[in-house]
Amino acid sequence: MTAALATYRKVIALGGPLLPAVSFFGRLPTAMCQLGSLLLVTKTSGSLATAGLVGGALAAGQTVAGPLIGRLADRHGQRPVVLAACWLNAVAVSALVLAALARLPLAPLALLGLLAGASVPQIGPLARTRTVALARRAGGDERLITTALSWEGTLDEVSFVLGPALVGLAAAVAHPAAALLLAAALLAGCGTAFALHRTAVAGRADTGEGRSRGRRDGARTRRGPVRTRRRARARMPRAVHALRVSMALQGAMFGACQAGITALTERWGRPEQAGLIYAAMGVMSAVAGLAMAAVPARIGLPVRRRVAAAGLVALAAPLLFVASLGMLYLVVIVLGVAFAPHLITIFGLTERVVPPARLAESMAFLTSAIVGGQALALAASGRLAEAYGPAAAFAVAVGAAVVVLVLALAARGAGRPAEPGPAAAPSPAPAASGEGRSGH
Repeated sequence: MTAALATYRKVIALGGPLLPAVSFFGRLPTAMCQLGSLLLVTKTSGSLATAGLVGGALAAGQTVAGPLIGRLADRHGQRPVVLAACWLNAVAVSALVLAALARLPLAPLALLGLLAGASVPQIGPLARTRTVALARRAGGDERLITTALSWEGTLDEVSFVLGPALVGLAAAVAHPAAALLLAAALLAGCGTAFALHRTAVAGRADTGEGRSRGRRDGARTRRGPVRTRRRARARMPRAVHALRVSMALQGAMFGACQAGITALTERWGRPEQAGLIYAAMGVMSAVAGLAMAAVPARIGLPVRRRVAAAGLVALAAPLLFVASLGMLYLVVIVLGVAFAPHLITIFGLTERVVPPARLAESMAFLTSAIVGGQALALAASGRLAEAYGPAAAFAVAVGAAVVVLVLALAARGAGRPAEPGPAAAPSPAPAASGEGRSGH
């Protein structure tokens, strides 16, 4: 554990303590806007259906536009892209608040929700890209890269626990509009600080070059800006698609669990417990994410993926048999142990299979996959829970976990990270290649 803490200190030192602070508060609005828009539109329109459509438009915008923002950051650098996106997003969120308070009809509310989702600046994926690039540029070993991904994953988990909690607090003591206006202020302030931070250039130019230096153990080196431009147009290796599907399925687990927990607590007459239970799962997931730095380097990423996927199945199955509030807390908290390790492992595998010049796009795609999977599963599982009971929603979560495990097992003989296409990064030395790469 002492070694893990030392590695975390190295990760924070890569960009300085200000970087994780502004990136955390910059990504917090993403976790606030979904629930905040739902509560605000429900309160002002009196219709949960209208609020659900606005929230769905917000999720759809983020799902579709997220990879595009990542691609723009790869091509033009993070600074101009994040600056433009965070201010557009702040304006869109503020406009949504004003439109809801003015009790405008569904069409303009949904349009503003779509714009608010599409303009999310993707600070989480871009911070992950930037931190990995800094670690590669510093010549960090694979343990440092894994720890960097664990750190960023933990920040994501904490933001998605704290964000809804802030929204609930603001709604209780003031008005849901206050939460969204706070989100807009954080977007403008911390998003700008993240964009202007001195490390912003690392998220573009150093992504490829730093990886080359970090993996130089007999491998060929980069050949200059012409090849970098070619890599930007390189096709993604086929292995990345299964990783994206796995991430969407984990998002589906989130949505199905949220629907099942809400339905079950309502059945027991304790609806106020739903948010607390979901938050407890997030806290445990964050703790498990931090603990990933202590996993021995000899346990590679493919092995970690299979173990985490098996854990998702084994720990989600008891949800089908929950019979009391205390048991629900226990099962959900234990399930949180498997979430972050799987997320972090998928991010780690993606970092190794995609062309370096498309890393930000790929990280944003994974985040969008989570959002899209969660939104679709939440809608479908909510209907199933109403028709057949909470166990039906939990069955969706278990089914998604089973497919995640099947994909992980099927990847044993496929998707070799060290073999990108001809326009992608050069292959590392044989000893560090393939599914059995030591440490990842």
